[in-house]
Amino acid sequence: MESVFIIAEAGVNHNGDRDIAFQMVEAAAGAGVDAVKFQTFKTENLVTRTAPKAAYQSETTDPRESQFEMLKKLELDQDIHRELKEYTEQNGLQFLSTAFDLESLAFLSNDLKLEILKIPSGEVTNGPLLLEYAKTGRELILST
Repeated sequence: MESVFIIAEAGVNHNGDRDIAFQMVEAAAGAGVDAVKFQTFKTENLVTRTAPKAAYQSETTDPRESQFEMLKKLELDQDIHRELKEYTEQNGLQFLSTAFDLESLAFLSNDLKLEILKIPSGEVTNGPLLLEYAKTGRELILST
């Protein structure tokens, strides 16, 4: 009988704070999951500097900042991703991440060499991004 593969969703709940991200890995390991998943993106590749936030985002974050400013605060750089992957593996878990843009997908696939990639649910109709995901030859997770 095959076992269920359980993924702890860290997402961007670290609020861009490296230490919180590491604490999330520790919590996931303590919970006995198989993997922990983060989100990987370059804000510059996703939104313009003046893009307004959605109404629900303004209710829970600073309403004066743009979506660009909000996302930039949540973004983890590549060095932190490398550290997180190593730390996750040291804690006996598999590191996973969802790439939201082509540059981030190349980083996860070619640099971090992740075996499993997660397609963002909001990008299931983004043909160019889906094609690049398919070209990686990796196992893919698609949720809706």
